[in-house]
Amino acid sequence: MSKEALKIVTIGGGSSYTPELIEGYIKRKDQLPIKEIVLVDIEAGKEKLEIVGEMAKRMVKAAGLDWKVELTLDRKAALQGADFVTTQFRVGLLDARVKDERIPLSHGVLGQETNGAGGMFKAFRTIPVILDIIKDMKEICPDAWLVNFTNPAGMVTEAAIKHGGWKKTVGLCNVPIGHCSTASEKLGIPEEELFFKFAGINHFHWHRVWDKTGKERTAELIDLIYGPNQSEEDSHLKNIHNAPFHYEQIKDLGLLPCGYHRYYYIEDEMLNHSIEEFEKGETRAQVVKETEARLFELYKDPQLDHKPDELSQRGGTHYSDAACEIIASIQNDKRTDMVVSTENNGTITDLPYDSIVEVSGAVTAHGVEPYNWGAFPPAARGIIQNMKAMEETVIRAAIDGDYGAALQAFTINPLVPGGTIAKTLLDEMLYAHKDYLPQFAEKIKEIEKNQPETVNYVDELMKSN
Repeated sequence: MSKEALKIVTIGGGSSYTPELIEGYIKRKDQLPIKEIVLVDIEAGKEKLEIVGEMAKRMVKAAGLDWKVELTLDRKAALQGADFVTTQFRVGLLDARVKDERIPLSHGVLGQETNGAGGMFKAFRTIPVILDIIKDMKEICPDAWLVNFTNPAGMVTEAAIKHGGWKKTVGLCNVPIGHCSTASEKLGIPEEELFFKFAGINHFHWHRVWDKTGKERTAELIDLIYGPNQSEEDSHLKNIHNAPFHYEQIKDLGLLPCGYHRYYYIEDEMLNHSIEEFEKGETRAQVVKETEARLFELYKDPQLDHKPDELSQRGGTHYSDAACEIIASIQNDKRTDMVVSTENNGTITDLPYDSIVEVSGAVTAHGVEPYNWGAFPPAARGIIQNMKAMEETVIRAAIDGDYGAALQAFTINPLVPGGTIAKTLLDEMLYAHKDYLPQFAEKIKEIEKNQPETVNYVDELMKSN
């Protein structure tokens, strides 16, 4: 791109992450000829939008920049003339995440934001909205890039590209950033002197590492991070329990796992920890609500004109800065090496050609050029093919409101027990999220009419929230 006056629109502008986004733009002021930043939210997020929006204006002013920062609840008006659109919204706000976690955990099943039943329901709520946004973009700003970091990022990005037809979409995640810094620390080698190759799907990828002499350091890192007597450090993942992997399993695999693989490789320990938190009324969503409340109290300070350190405790630190780098790399054809969700196009031979994968690649003016990975060893191939099939089924259910497809997705997902429990959970969560699932309206009416025990159970459970 060569436009000299950029307009960047953020949907979900009232997010607590927005100060990091503004900081990222300011850091790249010499790379991004920004004229206007528009922060968009919905009526329910109006108060937070005004608080964080005023702080964004203070940050821009303190940086000595003349960028125009606008706040609006009118998405269509905001999209007029947009060059980049970033998405960081949460349908149903944090109360929906509380339900995603607490309802499964009440049955002894993992409740988590992007994995298991909770992750699937976040996709059910989110995918119709991203497709509606794309519908507006096609009419209003057909040349704009969409940078998505709304979770579950992989499924949302796949829906945008494959079903919304918006090829100019890039999805991103902050997790690989922490894994890169851990490798650098363990090897004692600056990050810029290492080469990383990631491959998989969002929150379910593996990676390999080489140094500047061409020597692969993956096996050494497995020993350093996961070996006997080593203290594993995944402190960058604030939102998941830091339980140790089984060294022998990772050694046999020969690949460095994503931190989220804990939910699959050591499911029992992760589940037990989550149940303990649930019983104490301390699920991650409840903790995040408290953290976010403190952040917005800070943001109200008329003297605060920089991102506070406390934001790093929110759990998604680096997301926004990565989004800024994607924009800068596209704008300037920087070809920055990043880990993103993009079209597979043969990069991973074990997954469908047209699927969306999370891989390393160069971010260019024409999009992402992924680095070829090839095939996975059987132990990784089997589980990732299952996970991709689950994602595809979730997306189909989210778009069509197909109850059978939703039940199929619950059955496929490794973190949800099949049979009666899968159906029970599905019905309870459909009812719990009824305000945000219009595509399932008929089924939800049926549940309300014929399953009073489901309705009563959920109502009583959420009273204790």
